[in-house]
Amino acid sequence: MQEDSPVQNENTPDAPHTGQPQRAGRRNRLIVLSAAALVTLGLGGVAVATTGGDHPAPAAVSLDAQSRAEAASRADRSARESSTPVASPSPTPSPSAATASPTPAKTATAKAKPKPKPKPKKTTKPTPAWVNPMPGAAVTSCYGQRWGTLHAGIDLALPSGTPLRAAAAGTVTQAGDASDGYGNSVFIDHGNGYLTHYAHQSRIAVTVGQKVKAGQVIGYEGATGDATGPHLHFEVHQGMWNQIDPAPFMRTRGVDLGC
Repeated sequence: MQEDSPVQNENTPDAPHTGQPQRAGRRNRLIVLSAAALVTLGLGGVAVATTGGDHPAPAAVSLDAQSRAEAASRADRSARESSTPVASPSPTPSPSAATASPTPAKTATAKAKPKPKPKPKKTTKPTPAWVNPMPGAAVTSCYGQRWGTLHAGIDLALPSGTPLRAAAAGTVTQAGDASDGYGNSVFIDHGNGYLTHYAHQSRIAVTVGQKVKAGQVIGYEGATGDATGPHLHFEVHQGMWNQIDPAPFMRTRGVDLGC
């Protein structure tokens, strides 16, 4: 049984769709070529849709060409720049950091106790064999002739009561009034043939037979006997009552009496 619809002949000039497939094919080829050109320029992403049959193909997605070109340029530059390592500049030390000297670390050290200084030993200067019988006194008269008579000693003056000292070590042979105007006197025998005489004392501090040392106090200055004022009349005897000049005698023994 045959269908009722008439058979359509392709060669019939009344066919309604003659030539449409060819136009659709050319359109599709143009779209593909356009897409390939965009891919070559790095402007991918254009979606091309083709349809078969009688329906017209959808148009390519329209994007701003300038924006795409700028994006492609940035993408291309960033890819090239990232492939080459860039050395970062080394930090430059600041002047204060370069010149600052390191601070030494403080170390805790125990304070050492200072050693006690040794006490200096007390030393006493040895007493000379002969000394001045009244140090610092003024000379009021030397050995020699005075008023027509021999002044047989040297007069030394300081305030009354000044201590008198033994000129050298020896033994006291006389202590008291010696008469002949000497007043209170002390005689010391030094054991070498010489004696010393200390006259006009206000007070005597030794006794006969006493051993004395050089510089030891034997009495005090005064004005007893024939004296116009307090002073010490000092004599040197070479043997008893043989007076000699005390100045050169004492000088040879390291004592200057000022005459």
